[in-house]
Amino acid sequence: MKIEYNKQGEYYLPNLVPPENLKDLEFGRFGRMRLKFLKEQKKSEYIILFMDNKLQKHLLEIDKTANDRFEFLMKQLAKKENITEELKATDQLKWVGLMNNIKNSVDEIILKELIYV
Repeated sequence: MKIEYNKQGEYYLPNLVPPENLKDLEFGRFGRMRLKFLKEQKKSEYIILFMDNKLQKHLLEIDKTANDRFEFLMKQLAKKENITEELKATDQLKWVGLMNNIKNSVDEIILKELIYV
């Protein structure tokens, strides 16, 4: 690992600017949740990732993994609970309620497994 320094006055300060190719990347809600968790609960891990210029890459990876896992679990649990398009067509309120229950369960699983660790 190589740390670059800039001289400001009589002092050398570390250059903590993220690389240009990662500056404009945006991440979704899971990436933002992970960032908030790191800043508030795991400050040392946040600082290490930031100083090694690995923070944005880490957040993008967590966001992508969490979104993929979310889609997979939603499909799996909907199939397990026998929630079909036929139910959606016949009883929309029941379908919405069941899908919201599944969504909340999947959110809790992802938060426990990927975000708050």
